[in-house]
Amino acid sequence: MSAESGGNGNGDANGAADPNIMRTEDRFAAKPIRKDERFITERGLYIEAWLPERRSRRKPLYMLHGELGGSWLWQRFLGYFAPRGWEGHALNLRGHYWSEVADFTELDFDTYVQDALAGAAQLSRPPVVIGHGMGGLLALKVAEAMPVSAIVLLSSALPQSLLPPPPAHMVRLLPRQYRRELIGWDGSLGVLQQQNPDLTLADVTRVRHLMGIESGAARRRMLEGVPVDLTRMPDVPRLVVGAGLDRYFSEADSARLAEWLGAEYRQFSDHTHYGLVTGEQSHEQVAEAVKFFLEMYRL
Repeated sequence: MSAESGGNGNGDANGAADPNIMRTEDRFAAKPIRKDERFITERGLYIEAWLPERRSRRKPLYMLHGELGGSWLWQRFLGYFAPRGWEGHALNLRGHYWSEVADFTELDFDTYVQDALAGAAQLSRPPVVIGHGMGGLLALKVAEAMPVSAIVLLSSALPQSLLPPPPAHMVRLLPRQYRRELIGWDGSLGVLQQQNPDLTLADVTRVRHLMGIESGAARRRMLEGVPVDLTRMPDVPRLVVGAGLDRYFSEADSARLAEWLGAEYRQFSDHTHYGLVTGEQSHEQVAEAVKFFLEMYRL
């Protein structure tokens, strides 16, 4: 229970908080952290890392963003977990955010799988691999190919086994590269905030500004279905998180994915796709659920 939960645990007789006693969450937020970076020169990749001040025995967290994203997507998670003892490593896929500029018409989903594997190979221990959206599929492909300590999927795209065939026109009309307009993030800030009520105006402004360019071929593969072989999945803890207000990957689909994977499942009914990880207020509930999962399995 936190210091502000129930009664007046850290307050005076009238329930007022004692200003000399720092809340538990504030103490964590105040803990020093170190920031680091890694470059994978041969692939032009940049990994942003937030580390506890002291070396920890906890498993490293390896964070994989989805379409139009970058390590910016994970900054609230990085800032949440590092003071609590987990090192976080957020990969920027080829051409995304701080990675080197790339021609998106020449990239595809397989390029991203190789990027994700190259990033994971930089870590000293098998990580907890965490994926959001299309990054969830990348997380599963990493888990197929190399040792991981756990799998966490946040509003993940579905693997081929769970996908109905997409409408032919949806695939046929995809451009070779695209921007935020394709997924409906080109509207006014007011409209976007109405569509994403768990994001503040500052959150919406930041997400819209930082969305980059994306590979049409990678999205086409995601829509047509990426095969994932369950028999190659390691026997490690698995968590799937669904968002009730997700316009891209429905909460019902996340529940199906959890059942298919044999994973634990957490639903956040009032969260949107981006609110799960980038919302100033909304991310913390999700981060706490992931932390509980990690602690339960001593990761």
